[in-house]
Amino acid sequence: MAYMIPETIRSSATAGERLLFRTMKQVLPDDVIVYYEPEIHGRRPDFVLISPEFGMAVLEVKDYTRNTLYHLNKDEWTLLTSGGTHATVKNPALQAKEYMFHIKNVLEKDKSLVHLEGKYQFRLKFPCGYGTVFTRLHEKDMVQDHLYTVLDPERTFTRDAIDPDHEGFSEEQFIEKICGLSSMTFPLREPLGREEIDAIRYHLFPEVRISAEFREPVPYQDQLLLSLRDLKAMDLHQENLAKQLGDKNRLIRGVAGSGKTLILASRAKLLSKERPDWKILILCYNISLARSIESLVRRMMNEPDSLFDFDFASGQNRKTTGTGNIIVRNFHAWLRNDLKISEKKLPFYLAKLEQGEAVLPSYDAILIDEGQDFEPEWFKLVSSLLNPETKSLLLVEDRAQSIYKRKRSYIQDTGLDFRGRSKVLNINYRNTAQIVAFAWDFYRAHSTLQNKVVTKEFEGEIIAPQSTNRKGYEPGIVRKKDFLEEAAYVAKQIRLLHEQRSVPLSGMLVLYRVRRWNGHDYVEVLQKALKKEGLPYYWLTETPESKRNYDRNAESVTISTIDSSKGLDFRAVFIVHLDMLPFPLEKDEEREASLLYIAMTRAQEYLCLTYSGESAYTGYFASIAEERKKKLLQEKLS
Repeated sequence: MAYMIPETIRSSATAGERLLFRTMKQVLPDDVIVYYEPEIHGRRPDFVLISPEFGMAVLEVKDYTRNTLYHLNKDEWTLLTSGGTHATVKNPALQAKEYMFHIKNVLEKDKSLVHLEGKYQFRLKFPCGYGTVFTRLHEKDMVQDHLYTVLDPERTFTRDAIDPDHEGFSEEQFIEKICGLSSMTFPLREPLGREEIDAIRYHLFPEVRISAEFREPVPYQDQLLLSLRDLKAMDLHQENLAKQLGDKNRLIRGVAGSGKTLILASRAKLLSKERPDWKILILCYNISLARSIESLVRRMMNEPDSLFDFDFASGQNRKTTGTGNIIVRNFHAWLRNDLKISEKKLPFYLAKLEQGEAVLPSYDAILIDEGQDFEPEWFKLVSSLLNPETKSLLLVEDRAQSIYKRKRSYIQDTGLDFRGRSKVLNINYRNTAQIVAFAWDFYRAHSTLQNKVVTKEFEGEIIAPQSTNRKGYEPGIVRKKDFLEEAAYVAKQIRLLHEQRSVPLSGMLVLYRVRRWNGHDYVEVLQKALKKEGLPYYWLTETPESKRNYDRNAESVTISTIDSSKGLDFRAVFIVHLDMLPFPLEKDEEREASLLYIAMTRAQEYLCLTYSGESAYTGYFASIAEERKKKLLQEKLS
């Protein structure tokens, strides 16, 4: 079964397009990716197929009947319209061929996708093909009307070839004909790998781009080629979600590190592109996450279709357009600055809105990240300001990361029913397999919601994460005599990671539960330890202003509370003063378990927990450390 993007075809598609969509989905192999009506650098071919085995192919679909065709040649076709007039169009095969060459020209600029030597120098490593599908013409029509004089039969599909209900249909012949569209003039030495397919998607669809290491284009034997390394793109499931979400209300429930925020930002960009006249609002709970989303949206909005438009000297697009018609806010800043109301007056304004007596800004689309942190009243306000014609509301949540007691009934809170309109993301892409297992084991052992794991789309509270099996180091568990030793140890490890593992300082985070306890200022101790090691730092949660001014890319270590780290990720994370978890004054133990789960899942590669006192959690981690010691000793003895 082929992988279709989007997952289902739009309702306004022609009957022939829907038939071909179903046939390709059911018949083509699992490793074939089929895009329906993708926008590729200003063009919209009907179908684009990417396969490790046959490379790439473009299909143009026409619902012409015999009576439609009036006069045909290899360049132009004259059609008889329903109104009795004539219309001249390009030969569909020529149109498909032009689409193919348009895509081919884009891809041939990437050094990694072309032959650099030999007979096929600067040509793609893989073949490209094209074909035309006539969904209402049969093979006998092609012969009787002499249509193969203006069409290549090897690149032409009739109804007989695409309809499984037709007696002449053959799955084997259909696959063989699709594979033969490329008419290879050279052999595909080996199937395309994951990296090459990701590179193709990276160039064709700017909305799937996450990051890449760019090198300025330089002439290579008179040919200007792009050089990209360490390229990262959305995986197919994430891309499909962003493109498939469709209109009206939608819900995405995902584990930490599943790319929820990335999908939300990509969805906002797609909406902005399709509806430039819309007013689009992205909301989240905390300030630092809002800053991070705004930065992500700005980068996505300014991503050039052609990477030759990228200013490699400054690392920015030559034309900066900000976030366009997308507004990014944390809830309270939006309330205060955009709506000019206080949270205390929310019930008053909600009553006025219901009576039609209040005038507040409205939005054509609203996207909410970390929806589990929103109050019912907040949802009621948001839904009341949503354009009733569009009803375009996207909610993204992970209840394992819920740190506030919120009763949840989306139907009641928003007036919208999400049943049948939700998706679950359970694959964690952010963390290594070791970190995923470590964090989830802790959460299962300490959360009261451990038995409420999702079994179906809308059944259950918590989603169990699945790892992508990206291997790494076991999280560190370190006990010290006091917090002075903890801080000194962490500062030294940060310096070593920076010097020996080339982890940038901007990729390291130190998390704490509380700043002061029993007369001790723990952040001050941390700052002194970092200074002693010569490490610059930024205290994210020092003031509301420091949150608003946070530069995620500044070359300094970030210090933050766990609450403000939601939605962020770093290569290395140190959680200090673990004995303050669960916090003695916090009665809600579920919140504390969620907080530590959030903290641990911020780490992409390296995670270290330090403590110097006792708590319910330190006892749990001490037993893990002891088990590790026993296992290591047994391995040495054996």
